[in-house]
Amino acid sequence: MNVVARRLADSMAETGQYAVLCYETARSLIREKKHWAEILYQIYFIGVKSQSVVLITGAFTGMVLAAQSYIQFDRVQMETATLALVSVSMCSELGPVLSALMVAGRAGASMAAELGTMRVTEQIDALRTLATHPVDYLIAPRVLGTFIAMPLLTAEAIVIGIVGGYLVSVYVFNIDAVYAWANMIKYSGTHHVFTGLIKAAFFGAIIATVGCFKGLNCPQGAEGVGKATTEAVVAASISILIANFFLTMSVGRWLAP
Repeated sequence: MNVVARRLADSMAETGQYAVLCYETARSLIREKKHWAEILYQIYFIGVKSQSVVLITGAFTGMVLAAQSYIQFDRVQMETATLALVSVSMCSELGPVLSALMVAGRAGASMAAELGTMRVTEQIDALRTLATHPVDYLIAPRVLGTFIAMPLLTAEAIVIGIVGGYLVSVYVFNIDAVYAWANMIKYSGTHHVFTGLIKAAFFGAIIATVGCFKGLNCPQGAEGVGKATTEAVVAASISILIANFFLTMSVGRWLAP
């Protein structure tokens, strides 16, 4: 019983520390001077360098979704609705969620490892001795860069996923291209796109803050850096899936016509 109570207390303390970090980061982004060179580098590192994995994920997700949808719709003679299902799913759910999970595995782990190494080698303490707040110099640029890059990556994943679904629907299953495209336009609204992009921005903030938090609280030694990196990916992925439900229930319902 004491072990359970201790773990619960540690979890609550860690949650409080994470909330404080989020508050300090938001305060820094609002009040402090922006390090634009570092922000642009983070957008490049997170956005440009993550394009390949996000585009491959989006393309094959759209293709698989089209294949599975056609198999079910063909039984009820609704195969022309295949591309519409692909579009709605990619815009509002699969596009932002899968893109965020891929970025969490790549960029989130990198942030945790980088900051964890800086903590182990006492570089973060050196910043404090130079009167530089680590949140202003290290965390805020990463959070803002991820916040900006994630919607752009998600938009690319959505487009490539729809294109992949279209190619499979039209050229593999021989669905009439005109009807498939017309149904997609009819049932896909701008609110689906905006829902996905808003989710992506929130997911980006989650990835960056969780990765930075785990890195800043990294245990000493090489083993601690590896542990912090693993925890960052797991915690960010779970947080994304949990946040997706609440964002769907709030943003999705608010934007729905």
